Amino acid sequence: MSFDFAFRRILGFLAVVLLVSACSLPRGAALQSEILKEADKDLPTFQVVAVTRATVPHLNDWPLTGWAGQRGWLNRKAGASTPIIQSGDMVDLVIWDSQENSLLTQSNQKVIDMKGLIVSDQGTIFVPYVDEVHIRGLTASTARQTIQEKLQPVVPSAQVQLSAQPGIINSVDLVSGVNKPGTYPLPNRNYSILSLISQGGGISNSLRNPQVRLIRGDKTYEIAASDLLASATKNTTLRGGDKVVVEEDERSFTALGASGIENLIYFPKTHLTALESLSLMGGLSDFRADPKGVLILREYSSKQLRGDLKGPNMTQVVFTLDLTTADGLFAARKFHINPGDTVLATESPVTKAQTIFRLIGSAIGVSAQVQNLAN
Repeated sequence: MSFDFAFRRILGFLAVVLLVSACSLPRGAALQSEILKEADKDLPTFQVVAVTRATVPHLNDWPLTGWAGQRGWLNRKAGASTPIIQSGDMVDLVIWDSQENSLLTQSNQKVIDMKGLIVSDQGTIFVPYVDEVHIRGLTASTARQTIQEKLQPVVPSAQVQLSAQPGIINSVDLVSGVNKPGTYPLPNRNYSILSLISQGGGISNSLRNPQVRLIRGDKTYEIAASDLLASATKNTTLRGGDKVVVEEDERSFTALGASGIENLIYFPKTHLTALESLSLMGGLSDFRADPKGVLILREYSSKQLRGDLKGPNMTQVVFTLDLTTADGLFAARKFHINPGDTVLATESPVTKAQTIFRLIGSAIGVSAQVQNLAN
């Protein structure tokens, strides 16, 4: 076989390789045009929405996705500064009677000691010769005075002493995320959630972006610990039976495409913008990414669909960002990323062309080597 024939065969083989490669080059990320061409169909399967400074205010008001928790929070309301007796509290009652032939005491006694009285569901305790006395909602001082007044017609000389300890209904549970979880009695009706967390030894330093959850009855409220610490109005007052849980923030988004990181990324703070998400992704690849093609993929439930600017009209939505313009950059600074979103940095079309040029360069190099051998 002559060198000239071999040279022609190699060139022919390389031409076939280049033709096939030009049609389908291996890439690490999709092209923007490949994804968004779906929107041009007569019956598209997803909605495409451009994120601009004009549209951001409306888009950030769209329904929240990817988060099952309730993000509402109760602002602080001042309560009573002294303990209030509630059902389930334990009351110790001591009654002195100095008169002879007392109805309450024996002949050799001057005092009757009644410990561990539980305030009933109706808010009462039993007092001899008086029957049930309603003391729920009263301070210990007012309850003592009420009982003494009830005893006055029966035992005029009686003197009453009363003390109360919060029961399980008058306590709160600090469940997790602190150094000393447990059940804590409410010292008064002005006891705040930060006081409880402090009593529990503070939030654990090992928690990532800790979230504080308040469970009250059948409702759940949640706030970031940083937001709770930043505002006195958020330091809500607790009620008996409340449960407080401190946990890591489990909200996340998925980073894909031509970026520094392709991974599941957790939210470092309460609100995360598109530009901040790109920073967490390690930025766009200088040689691969298309700054005109940053896409945010999001799914809505059918109940969240709308036909106006206040919500999506399809369950699957692709938001597009063009970071080559000032409008796109400012929009990216304001557009909120939702938990469960996928942030995709598409690949630049130039990358495909560069790959072809590299293959051509390789082919020329091989051809030169064959020519040298032929000479």
